[in-house]
Amino acid sequence: MKNKRNKLIIIRVLLFLGTAISLFFVPWPIVFAWLNPLPDTIQEQVDKASDYGFDGIIVCVNEKGNQSQIYTSGYKNKENKIPTDPNSLFKIASVSKLYQAVAISKLVSDGSLSLKKSLIDYLPELKGRIEYADEITVRMLVQHRSGIPNYTDTYMYWAAPKESAEENLSLVLDRPANFKPDQSYEYSNTNYLLLAKIMSRILGYHSFQYIQKEILNPLNLKDTYSSLEDVNIDEVMSGYYVGYESDLKTDNISSMLATAEDLSKFIRALNDGSVFRNKEEQELYASLYRFNHTGLIPGYQTIAKYHPDIDAVIIQFTNTVNFEGYNWNLSELMYNRVLKIVRKNK
Repeated sequence: MKNKRNKLIIIRVLLFLGTAISLFFVPWPIVFAWLNPLPDTIQEQVDKASDYGFDGIIVCVNEKGNQSQIYTSGYKNKENKIPTDPNSLFKIASVSKLYQAVAISKLVSDGSLSLKKSLIDYLPELKGRIEYADEITVRMLVQHRSGIPNYTDTYMYWAAPKESAEENLSLVLDRPANFKPDQSYEYSNTNYLLLAKIMSRILGYHSFQYIQKEILNPLNLKDTYSSLEDVNIDEVMSGYYVGYESDLKTDNISSMLATAEDLSKFIRALNDGSVFRNKEEQELYASLYRFNHTGLIPGYQTIAKYHPDIDAVIIQFTNTVNFEGYNWNLSELMYNRVLKIVRKNK
């Protein structure tokens, strides 16, 4: 009988310890943020940005009629206590792939580029430097099915990011492929670096000039830029990494920049088809790439999505990043709560 009681005590102690240990791994910041009552207004939700660990936030809601409402909270620059500016330029990181994919669709549509041609058809100097370069097609690059390693995945890349396309490309040259072409899917920034090089090669000028001429100008988007070199640095929102004191806005890592309103208008045009010249071009794009995107680099997080059920584009910029922990999850939670408020108020 005594042994039975001892076993029961041991089981209870183990259950208690197991519960205590499991509670240690619960993502409490997310739980607390999720449990808070949903505010009545978007501004009330955006004002909670500091509770989520963000120094600054910009949210743009673009609704029917292409009309935008912008909500801000926190700081554009926390050192100087400069409030967030709704017209700040923001590094949109991988969201720029949407613009590139549209440009590819336009070039294919007018016969300047072929989705079936291989990497070495356009960049013959890469023969022998990228595995399977003769089998990797333009389509595979667009759809992240090339197997080429992602240069931002190289060891300690973000500790000292490269500033030029050539430096970034050099990180993956002569390395084995992650898989044979078209045998799998793996998101790789190298794919779009190579697409930009291909576009510039066939055009005879920088690919962003084509994006500006064929995409930005027709949509009257005047606050979208190729890189830091093209803007007044004072107009750029500061970016921060948790545990690192310096402002990251001067890091030139080849990211496009845009205001939240400009980006919202582009996302709407992409989804309603007005960015395309005709139905065929729109259908070609739909067969190639997605219509919404996110972006994440040190100091800058972007969520850019169109929601057809409410005919609304919601853009969210947050300028505090931590690749560890729950930082990105909290950004998504903030976004989803804003979305719920927009839906509720429809």
